[in-house]
Amino acid sequence: MPVDVVLPELGESVTDAILVEWLKSDGEAVAVDEPLAVIETDKADVELPAPSAGVLHTLKADGDTIEVGETIATIDEDGEVVSKVEVPVPEKADDLSPAVRRLVTEHDFDPAAITGTGKDGRLTKGDVLAHLEAAASDPPVSEPEVPAPPPAPAVSSDGERRESMSQIRTRIAERLVSAQQTAAMLTTFNEVDMSGIFDLRAKYKEMFADVHGISLGLMSFFVRACVIALQEYPDVNASIDGSDIVYRDYVNMGIAVGTDRGLVVPVLKSAERMSFATIESEIKRVALSAREGKLGLDELSGGTFTITNGGVFGSLLSTPILNPPQTGILGMHAIQNRPIAVGDEVVVRPMMYLALTYDHRLIDGQTSVTFLVRVKDLLEDPARMMLEV
Repeated sequence: MPVDVVLPELGESVTDAILVEWLKSDGEAVAVDEPLAVIETDKADVELPAPSAGVLHTLKADGDTIEVGETIATIDEDGEVVSKVEVPVPEKADDLSPAVRRLVTEHDFDPAAITGTGKDGRLTKGDVLAHLEAAASDPPVSEPEVPAPPPAPAVSSDGERRESMSQIRTRIAERLVSAQQTAAMLTTFNEVDMSGIFDLRAKYKEMFADVHGISLGLMSFFVRACVIALQEYPDVNASIDGSDIVYRDYVNMGIAVGTDRGLVVPVLKSAERMSFATIESEIKRVALSAREGKLGLDELSGGTFTITNGGVFGSLLSTPILNPPQTGILGMHAIQNRPIAVGDEVVVRPMMYLALTYDHRLIDGQTSVTFLVRVKDLLEDPARMMLEV
């Protein structure tokens, strides 16, 4: 009995994806959990694993748009291999991301011959491109010619040029417009004095690194503060499903991460159970996986609240857009030294503006404001987060 290869749920409000490329050929033998194809959503490129061992029979082609739940191939567990493709697996092959693997395969490179500059010597896209540039400047006789880049779009006499919008950008645009049309979005603002966090990090960062083997960053403080506040204000962690409100006793925290293809939002599942060290470690792990294109489908779905940090790009203030069906998203911004009043004195402190965008259909103004004030209070007295008071 053939086993269907079905496009699984890809996260909230994602209904389709693009089949970027098959990693296995039609008629080729595959093993359980072996990557079959690379699929692209408006969140990330991910590999689709084989649900069973057997012979693959593809039903869709590279570049096809596929719906969630659609069968894109079958695996015959008792089938006969008809086009087995022997692909040598050189050293470092297991460390390749989809983007890197495509470059290596396209140019017939040996990964073992390329020096990796990523974590633990992993190959990055930049490593392969640098190797390609070096090969092009002094190509060996046996190397195939590097194909010329596609011609640049023609520029009209008035200085304009027209390019087709990519499928991924089209879907992102559709989702953003849909979010605006289906939720009553409103944003409330506050500011936080980062002195307490800076002082605590300066005092304990070396000890923290020695004990836990990881540096103490800023995002873990915001995750912890939001987790505590979300448990006290459950509406902000809830969602609307038709005429029902879905409340949750857990917090799946989405962390927006910048990559070379835009922002992706990996999710820290059950963040309320994590220690500071675990939160910090998980943030760094998913950020690295996001930039290398190695996030799994389960790591991109199920979020109940999101934090996005426009401050790393220099943003002083913004109004983030909700990630449906979530009802809240916190925007962090650039930290700047500003004069503020402390008692009867004016002092200069490192200040950050915070923005909470929320769905006014579920969250009242009072709840949104008091939630953000609670986050602010926790951040300004980080010891309270340790004691959860």
